[in-house]
Amino acid sequence: MGTWQLQEAKNKFSKLVDEALLHEPQFVTRRGVDAVVVISIDEYNDLSKTKKPLIDILKSAPKAQLEISRSKEKIREISF
Repeated sequence: MGTWQLQEAKNKFSKLVDEALLHEPQFVTRRGVDAVVVISIDEYNDLSKTKKPLIDILKSAPKAQLEISRSKEKIREISF
């Protein structure tokens, strides 16, 4: 992925957009720290349409056989 300093991204915005459209997402840094990512609209649409409710994700997860055992020790008392 390309990385651009904010000032360079401002000065060469058309090039930044072309790189995001033709190649891959482009990172823009501010004060040396990643701040934003520029991506194509197609990539954005792919990312945004994959949202599913958590319950649906959990229901579609593969089933596993788990053996869960509970400790037989008594609960310790805590004084306040």
